[in-house]
Amino acid sequence: MTQNLLNNLYKRKAQGQKSFAVLIDPDKVNLDNFSNLLNLCTEYGADYIFVGGSLITNYVISEVITQIKKQTNIPVIIFPGNSLHIDNQADAILLLSLISGRNPEFLIGQHVISAPLLRKSGLEILPTGYMLIDSGKPTTVSYISNTTPIPHDKAGIAACTAMAGEMLGLKLTYLDAGSGAINPVSPEMIAAVRQSVDTPIIVGGGINTAKKAKNALSAGADVIVVGNGIEQNIDLLKEIAISVNSYQLSVTGY
Repeated sequence: MTQNLLNNLYKRKAQGQKSFAVLIDPDKVNLDNFSNLLNLCTEYGADYIFVGGSLITNYVISEVITQIKKQTNIPVIIFPGNSLHIDNQADAILLLSLISGRNPEFLIGQHVISAPLLRKSGLEILPTGYMLIDSGKPTTVSYISNTTPIPHDKAGIAACTAMAGEMLGLKLTYLDAGSGAINPVSPEMIAAVRQSVDTPIIVGGGINTAKKAKNALSAGADVIVVGNGIEQNIDLLKEIAISVNSYQLSVTGY
């Protein structure tokens, strides 16, 4: 299997380039209006499209990915909730190990079940240390995974957890406050993790304004993920794109 996307993430990090990903939950997609969202993703330069969710009840993931691949050239990365969420049409999959929790099913169990399918799938595997951060309310992923998120104000715990994940060989670090989070991951926590690991850092959950996006990027996030916020306000996609681009300009000085 190639490592094109993983290598690209590391290259962008080394160059100080920031990225943003649009997270699409297949359960919330209206296929009749989906084309418009994809046009906006292309127009505003989304770097990645993540597809998935903690619990998918309307199994249209294949149709969703088919339409994305037909309409855009944006890399599609599966953001799986369990071993069933695999589709060979995608470019890659975040192989999430839930290192913030102690549930063996999400540390290794689901991975054992999916490994033979992934080996045959041709998908690029992105080994990811996945960390749930308390957002001020219970989230679907904490309920489904039966794990307790890292407290919002415990940056040290997050830093040590991320460090352990990197030492175990995980190539990406994902801090997630969860869909519809009241509070995003704090800049202090992102900064603490940034100082502790060399992996690219992905941050999602509760990023529903351009200011929050800029705060996450400035603190050390390499990729910000926006999903629920766009579902509620499609204009946020443009605002996030502008924020990411303005950050690049402020850093490079051009």
